[in-house]
Amino acid sequence: MSVGLRPVACLGLLLLSLSGCGPERNAFAPLCPNVRLIPALADLTRHAGAGPTFDVTDLIVQARVIGVHGSCEAGDDKNILPAKVQISIAVQRGPSMRGREADLPVFLAVTEGETVRDKQVFPVHVVFPPNVDRLTMSSPDIDMGLPVTPSVTGASYGIIAGFQLTPDELAANRHADGS
Repeated sequence: MSVGLRPVACLGLLLLSLSGCGPERNAFAPLCPNVRLIPALADLTRHAGAGPTFDVTDLIVQARVIGVHGSCEAGDDKNILPAKVQISIAVQRGPSMRGREADLPVFLAVTEGETVRDKQVFPVHVVFPPNVDRLTMSSPDIDMGLPVTPSVTGASYGIIAGFQLTPDELAANRHADGS
């Protein structure tokens, strides 16, 4: 109920004193890290068997990171910037997949310049409903705390997301991209 009354109370205060509502004077939203996706790490293709070439019937699962979204806001501790990241992926079930569930290894890394400061790999559990072989899903919010100082802001960091690939999967992605 107080949420509904706040705009009216805020308007009344604004008319009376022109202060007290909204952010403090000269207070701005904190600078957030740059979120990016490295194309060679955005695709995951798993096949049954081994070999340099694969038939379409060997496909177990194919996935692509289609979005990485981040936000941050000022927190209680001036030395920690709270940030939230959400990863969206599109997944296709292949003919060689046994069952209707898979765990896809996704990573999130925090960089400062070209240095990776922290990296976490976590499985995204995918469940294909009956008669569904393609789906799009988003991770729950992933909470992070970034250390900040007057000289190191949230903009000093970068956030990278992608799949944790095997060396062969990475080589195949780079070959497909022509790099």
